Order: sequence, then structure tokens, then C-alpha cells
Amino acid sequence: MDLPSGGENHDFINGHHIPTQEEKGGENLFPDKNGNPPQEDMKTYQINPDSQKKVVNGGENSEMIRPHSQLPKPEAPPGVMERSRSLPETLESPASTIGKFLREKSNSVSAAITKRISFLTKDDDDGDEAIIKEFNLVGLKVIKTLKDERKELKGRISFFSRSNCRDCGAVRSFLRERNLNFVEINVDVYPAREKELIERTGGTAVPQIFFNEKLIGGLVALNSLRNSGILEAKMEEILGRKCPEDAPAAPVYGFDEEEEVEGDEMVAVVRVVRQRVPIQDRIMKMKFVKNCFSGAELVEALIHHFDCGRRKAIEIGKQLARKHFIHHVFGENEFEDGNHFYRFLEHEQFIPKCYNFRGVVNDCEPKAAAAVSQRITCIMSAILESYASDDRCRLDFTGISNSEEFRRYVNLVEDLQRVNLLTLSHDEKLAFFLNLHNAMAIHAVIRIGHPGGMIDRRAFFSEFMYVMGGYPYSLSSIKNGILRNNRRPPFSLIKPFGNGDRHLELAFPKVNQLIHFGIWNATRGSPSIRFYTPQSVESELRNAAREYFHRSDGMQVDLAKRTVYLPRLIKWYSADFGQEKEILKWIVKYLDASKAGLLTHLLSDGGSIKVVYQNYDWSLNF
Repeated sequence: MDLPSGGENHDFINGHHIPTQEEKGGENLFPDKNGNPPQEDMKTYQINPDSQKKVVNGGENSEMIRPHSQLPKPEAPPGVMERSRSLPETLESPASTIGKFLREKSNSVSAAITKRISFLTKDDDDGDEAIIKEFNLVGLKVIKTLKDERKELKGRISFFSRSNCRDCGAVRSFLRERNLNFVEINVDVYPAREKELIERTGGTAVPQIFFNEKLIGGLVALNSLRNSGILEAKMEEILGRKCPEDAPAAPVYGFDEEEEVEGDEMVAVVRVVRQRVPIQDRIMKMKFVKNCFSGAELVEALIHHFDCGRRKAIEIGKQLARKHFIHHVFGENEFEDGNHFYRFLEHEQFIPKCYNFRGVVNDCEPKAAAAVSQRITCIMSAILESYASDDRCRLDFTGISNSEEFRRYVNLVEDLQRVNLLTLSHDEKLAFFLNLHNAMAIHAVIRIGHPGGMIDRRAFFSEFMYVMGGYPYSLSSIKNGILRNNRRPPFSLIKPFGNGDRHLELAFPKVNQLIHFGIWNATRGSPSIRFYTPQSVESELRNAAREYFHRSDGMQVDLAKRTVYLPRLIKWYSADFGQEKEILKWIVKYLDASKAGLLTHLLSDGGSIKVVYQNYDWSLNF
């Protein structure tokens, strides 16, 4: 459609001509002087949005006209936000905006990861599988573990070892890192297998590794095969076939080696006395005493059965007491004739709480205390090597409870019932009680569980006992009564042993502060579990102290705040360590160079030092 020329004013909307006032015959379309619209001949022009046509309502003379689509739209005044008609009236909140941003970033990261992982599965130009094992994205590390293509090994890897052997530990770690199944034969746990070791290798040196029945050698031979690159081929060659019967056999659970057991010379006497002496409940010193007999009744029974004199019978009674078959009910004397009351060991009131006593007294001749201590150390060290983490802060209690090593330990501690602990030297006694405490803690967790609260801790530390040398010992009595020279435990007003107690014969005359870093109580807050040797127990305790202070919960120094953070157990046993100033000076020699330098700087400048004791973690370390 052509527009008219001549500069005349004409209005067109979508090709439709809108007449002017003159074209309408001079009609007045404006309101009158009072502001009222004309009432007659008024026409309203409306445009239907769908058809874009004018709609005229008769009797009205007003128009509603939309602007032309090609005309420029008016701009909003400054400071006014333009809003789309398609958007809701409410603005997005900051939280929804952040959520939308995170979703977009998450989608982009997911797409990148998918793309990179799919790249790993693609073959390269040569057709071989990609060897990329890991790659890094921004803030994300993805590792691809390649499937081990080693052929299935039908044979068996086995090696002979000993407890606390460094080379044996290296072989064990190597086999574990390569996920190889193996059988370990610890000759300290299975002493009868040492003869087989000598027959197969010609000596007692360990480790000795076998692939099926073929001897490979020790750690040097294993490293030689690995460094030369023929270890895999050797394994596939020998272990690719079924293990023959002449290979070293795996240890069998529940079978003990036959040992020559020497019977106690007093066993026959005890069996007679148990049958002939009247055992009754009696009243003595205003106390009710159960399952006891008098010294006179024992002497009479011995005279009649062995046809001996009274002096000989009294001497036999003293031998029974020295060998811990009988005890005075109040511990007042060894044995005397007359109206003194005694009780057999199996009738003692503490026996039901002793977990190394199973129904009857071990009537065999007591073994030497040093030999039993060494055997306990070897077995418990073997348990740690098999069922503890590398840092010895985590233990597999379920695996320990089902192991052959632990079964043998439970049988071994029965030999402690009547052992003579007074024959141990100072270092032997220190190592023995440290090791026994730690072993008892493992046994207590397995039998009665770990203490969850304050009430349970009392049963754990005070009521779980072993009978040793005829007397009961709990975890608390070993630590506070023996190792700490009969000092009161924390938050207690009573000493473990009273005056005249037979336990005091074994108590150390002086407290060694290092024992607190060698005692393990099955919690994450305690030092790592160890088992000590009499030959180097002092140096091993120093190493344990250094290891404990190196931990984050062991000791920290904040130079800016002039604050030293110490473990809570030092506060509990402050009577053993002394005043705080003395404690800080004593600790310096067990710190690493960094912590020692910071602490020395604080001590030397003469300023005040704030000591904060960290919280103790009572949770079980499993």
C-alpha cells in the first residue's frame, strides 16, 4: 500500500487508514470544558490482538490503539528495572540464584569427568589399553585401578618367621602390598615347627620363603628376583600348579604340640588333703569365712595318711603354702599349726573374676617366670604383626579372638597361677608387667567388651583379673599398685594394696614416668600398643614416649599464644611427673627438633607459659 504524499497527516495501523477529525465531519472527540466526554455520536475504536483489526462500539467515540511493531519502544527511566511480562512478579532470592549456579557448575564438572573417564577406556593408536592410571581436574582427583592380569595361582606361598624380626616384617609387607595369599609359620608361636625349618633349610635363620615345596630363600633372594624382573615368571612357573603334599603345611587351629610336662612333687599330697580335710564355712574375728579349714585339721590329716610326725606334717603344710596351693584366709602367716584358718586356691573369693583360671588349679610344676614372660611377649608380638595396623593404633579384635595365636595365649597364662614372680630381675619384672597389662587389655575387650562409660570402666580396669603367684591382679592393680609403687589411681582416695599386702613384695620402689607411655588401655587416647623385651625395655620406653609426643593429641606448642598443649594423662598422674614447670623441662628431651625448639624458647625467655590439657579419647581403637 502506498502512503499519501504532500506532507498531509494521515494515520495508518497495519495497513488500515484512521480518519482524522476533518474527515469525520468536524466531530469533537475531546471532552467539554467540564472534562466530560461527549455523550452523543461517540465511537470507540479497539484493535483485536488476534486479528489486529479495529473494533468499533457504537455510541462511543474513544480509541485504544497499540503502537506499531516497527516503531521504537520507549526507554525506561534511569533506575527503573525493566521486567519481562513472561517472568513472575517476584524476583529470585539469592539462595535460588546460588543453587542455580552450583547446578550449572556441577553439570559442567560431571560432563568433564565423564569425558575424561571415557578417554581412559579408549584404545590408543596401537590398539593397546591406555596405561593412564590417574588424572587431576580442578579440585578433583580421579584414579583408575587397572585390573590385575596375573594368572590364577593354584599353589601356596609360605614362609617361616619369628616375632619382632625386621626382615620377616618386610616379607610380610611385600606380600600384602601385592595382594598375595600366604601362610606364615612363626616358630615362636609354633616351636615344634623349628625342627622342620632346620630340616628344610639347614639352619634356623628366618625368613625362609617357599613357593609350594621349593625353597626360594630369604629377603635377599626375594629382592633379587624382584629386581631382575623374573619374580612373576617364577611365581607362574611354580605356583601355577596345585600345592603338593610335601610343601610346608599351614598351622592347624586347636592343636598344641606335645610338651614334656613335669608334675609337681606336692600334687599327690594336695589330692589327698582335698579329700580328707573338712572344708566348712566358719566365723573368725567376727567375720563369716567360706570354704576354709584349720591348720590343726590339715596336720592331723597328713599325720594319719603319711604316717609321719607332727613336725614333718607342719613342714609339708608350709611347702603347700609356698607353692600357693593354700593361703591363710586373711594373709596373716604362711602356715602354722593350731586354730588358724586356710583355704585352697580354687576356693578363693576372687577366683570367679580371674580369666586365666578355668575350673581347676594347674597342678603342674610352675615354669620359670622369665620363660613364661618371654613366651607371652613372642605370642602377643605375633598377634600385633598379623592383626594390627602399621602404626599399631588399630586392632582387629574379631580376628584376634578367632586366631590360633590368641588361643595359645589363653592356654599359656594358666601357667601364671602359681608362678614365682619374685625370681624376676628389675628389667624382667618391668617388661613382664607392662606386657601383661597390654595383653590383659586385649583379653578384656574380647571377653567383657570395651567400657562405654564411667561405670563400665570400673569393671574393665578393676574387676577383670588374672591370678598370678596365688594372688589376683587387675589392670588397675598392675598399673597403680605394682608399676606406680602403690599410688592412688586418679579420682580415688584408696590405694590398691593395704599395709602388709603380699602384692607389695613386687611393687617398684620408685616410679618411672616412662611407664605411662608403655601402658595401653584399648583406647584411642592411650599410647600405641607395644610389647617390650627385658634387654632393652628402657630404650623402648623412651621411643614410645617420643612417638606419643609426636602425635597431634600428644603435645603441641602455640608460640604466639605462649600456650603448651599436653595430653590429659599427664594431668591425671601429675603426682608422678611433678609441677608443670618441671614437666615441661622433662618433656623437652622426648620431642622432635621443631617442638623442642619452640618449647625451649618459651622456657628460656622467662615469660609465663599457659598449659592446656587436651581431651582424652575413650573410644575403642579398632
